[in-house]
Amino acid sequence: MDVVSDAISAVRLGRPLSNRVRMSGSWCVRLDPYVGAGFAVVMKGGCRLLPDGGAPVSLGVGDVVLLPHGAGHVIADSRVDPAAALEKAVPFTRRLAETGPRVVPDPDETDVLCGKYRLDCSRLHPLMAELPQVVHLPHRVGRHPELRAAIDLLAGELDESRPGSSIAHPSLLDLLLVYIIRSWMAEATSGAWPRALGDPVTAAALRALHADPAAPWSNDRLAAEAGVSRPTLARRFSTLVGRPPMAYLTWWRLILAAILLRDTPDTLAAIAGRVGYGSPYALSHAFEREFGTTPGRYRAKGTFEPGPLPRVGLELGDLRRAGRAGDPEGDLAQ
Repeated sequence: MDVVSDAISAVRLGRPLSNRVRMSGSWCVRLDPYVGAGFAVVMKGGCRLLPDGGAPVSLGVGDVVLLPHGAGHVIADSRVDPAAALEKAVPFTRRLAETGPRVVPDPDETDVLCGKYRLDCSRLHPLMAELPQVVHLPHRVGRHPELRAAIDLLAGELDESRPGSSIAHPSLLDLLLVYIIRSWMAEATSGAWPRALGDPVTAAALRALHADPAAPWSNDRLAAEAGVSRPTLARRFSTLVGRPPMAYLTWWRLILAAILLRDTPDTLAAIAGRVGYGSPYALSHAFEREFGTTPGRYRAKGTFEPGPLPRVGLELGDLRRAGRAGDPEGDLAQ
């Protein structure tokens, strides 16, 4: 898999949800903070997004907005004063229940496709952590045709009940998230990860590590894969990613181990082999050093309370450990 696919797959949980809401006149709705990511696409009309603690964003037809860190926000009619909108906003679920089916089309209505993705932020990849609180992609003719096509297909699935829609709908929502992140990276003028994936040497090294994380990688082997000398790889990779190649690989292997512990019944020995550790004991030691708990306790708990999110670029450093005070209890059976 590639870095973007892995970054999304590592955090995605369950099935995404969406609704298409048509509103007329003066209106404003409130969506509370959410453990995941929210999105909105304006299909008709215009509105204003007021994120908690952020600047208002005006949205027009075809505009896409992603709130990747689940910030609470208000969506309001463009004519409503922002201060008044914050006071008058009603819960989104209540407005949704009150709207009911549309009988006669209103030429002045605003049509918004919105939804949310449930994410596990305890294993957030730095690429996802680097996304701003609000990703706004204004509609421009000819820009991001894949994103536009996904929006059109998704809108069609919401308009009609078609055979296979229960599979098509969530699949299109997953595709929408990929295209939003891809479009943001294409337009980003700053940020470590757009630069890292735009650098041919660093991108080649990341592709190799993500394609086969369990391989017996070394700095020399990875440099040969990227087609450069070892010092060149170390300098460019560390500058753009924020940590040396082998340190990044170790971290990613442990994230993969956490995913397998959470999502599969595999033994620790099997997981160790899948993520590149020679024994379950070596994996257990590294896992506890990174996460502050044993693999067995991690699996039994089912959830993990993360420390502060990692910063990226030259300031990335190591992920903060959480729960260091936990006593080392028995590990998983082999």
